[in-house]
Amino acid sequence: MLSGAAAQSDLLAPLACEAALLLAVSGGPDSVALMLLAARWPPRAAGVKISVATVDHGLRENSREEALRVAQWARALGFDHHLLTWQGLKPATRVQESARAARYALLCACARELAPECAVVTAHHADDQAETILFRLTRGSGVAGLSGMASASTRDGVRLLRPLLGVPKAALEAICVAAGHPFLRDPANENTRFARARLRALSATLEAQGLGAGALLRLGKRAAQAEAALNWRLSHASGAAVLSRDAVETKLDAAALRDLPREILQRLLGAEIQRRGAPPPRLDRLERAAEIVAQALAEGAQKRITLAGLSIRVADRQVTLMAAPPRAEGCTKPETELPANEEDA
Repeated sequence: MLSGAAAQSDLLAPLACEAALLLAVSGGPDSVALMLLAARWPPRAAGVKISVATVDHGLRENSREEALRVAQWARALGFDHHLLTWQGLKPATRVQESARAARYALLCACARELAPECAVVTAHHADDQAETILFRLTRGSGVAGLSGMASASTRDGVRLLRPLLGVPKAALEAICVAAGHPFLRDPANENTRFARARLRALSATLEAQGLGAGALLRLGKRAAQAEAALNWRLSHASGAAVLSRDAVETKLDAAALRDLPREILQRLLGAEIQRRGAPPPRLDRLERAAEIVAQALAEGAQKRITLAGLSIRVADRQVTLMAAPPRAEGCTKPETELPANEEDA
């Protein structure tokens, strides 16, 4: 599928309108292939500014040496290279999650320093997408999670672009082999201490049961279509339900909320929570909040709960969201408090 130079160049076509790009290159075959594709990409010659960054997580003894090797490769291909280091003590648990958060924070900070419009480009591929969908499936994720990774998203005010999500890992390795370019192997990818590595080890068994990469990618595509339809419905519901928004509070019309499907009510509450600057609630906690609000609306009862540092109050034919007041030390809880937020798996 990627035998011709034109076909390979087309993989980066979605990036052609960008003014500045920062490629995240760890040294693995997928990110090295991304760098090779960018090196011979026609828009680069036409003025698209492309730089490369490598994050040294400091989790392995030879990580610095490997990062410096990637820097040499990048400069040999004509790219400016930025070596980013995860400083400080490393956590004893949830190491991969913490490393991922640190990596994106470093990449986004670097992109902002390079140019206001600079986007970060990662080499996530079709195998990564299938693995992500399976990982989220095992954790009972909702429709949004089962959609997999988006080809474009935003983090810390920086756009993240993933142009290779439709390309199998084997095709990217073939690009490196055809170019005679070396790449690195991360031993953590085979370390069964980590959930993703354990799922990877089950790939042959899952394939035999009809849950291979192709089936998972189809699931992701269908979930993405359903997600788009739900968000379309949400936009219409929000337009009818929002009475007012200001720096202090958001007021929603209880009558407009009462007959909404639970999924749309839940999404509307989640969207308003994030609009008010709170982090997205974990799915199970948002579901519980929507259940409580729906029950209060159905019964015409007054109710107040706390979620994501916000007070959600059902009263006087309105649902009001505002910052939760600080609780006096030693006082009993005056309202139902849902647990603090965590990122949805």
